[in-house]
Amino acid sequence: MGLPEHHLTEGERIVHSFHPHWKRLIIPFLAFVLVVAASSAAIYFIPNDYTYSGYARIAVAVVAVVALTLWTFIPYLRWKTTSYTLTSHRFAISTGILNKSDDDIPLAKVNSVSSDQKFIERILGCGTLRVESASEKGEIDYLDIPKIQLVRQELFRLVEDASDGNIDGK
Repeated sequence: MGLPEHHLTEGERIVHSFHPHWKRLIIPFLAFVLVVAASSAAIYFIPNDYTYSGYARIAVAVVAVVALTLWTFIPYLRWKTTSYTLTSHRFAISTGILNKSDDDIPLAKVNSVSSDQKFIERILGCGTLRVESASEKGEIDYLDIPKIQLVRQELFRLVEDASDGNIDGK
């Protein structure tokens, strides 16, 4: 998960690596349950004496597979292929299922780190991490960061170490 060891620079170490919070999977899970229940009921209630009952069952199955792919499988893959890696030198964000996008924010370029949590996010222990950097992107919000306070604290500590010239955290 996250940044492979062979992509690290000399002296760089991984501090924290994680996916977005599991709350992103709640709606896909509910969609899975709903599609399976609806398609099972539809297949069960198609009368056997109906002339085209075989075709109707196949049609229901095809629609169910398409719905499961769009509403369950693809969101799961998006969650699984999104990773955040905090190293001693940078904050790396990797996203993409077929096409991959990597963003690296050098810790020396980070101006400020803040977090935002809604009430339910406080209960779940996640939130939005706001990183302001001296780059063309400026302020960037990362949604659904698990253990937001720990990540924010680590990121802030590493930014302070980088600004002091102490990139190894010693």
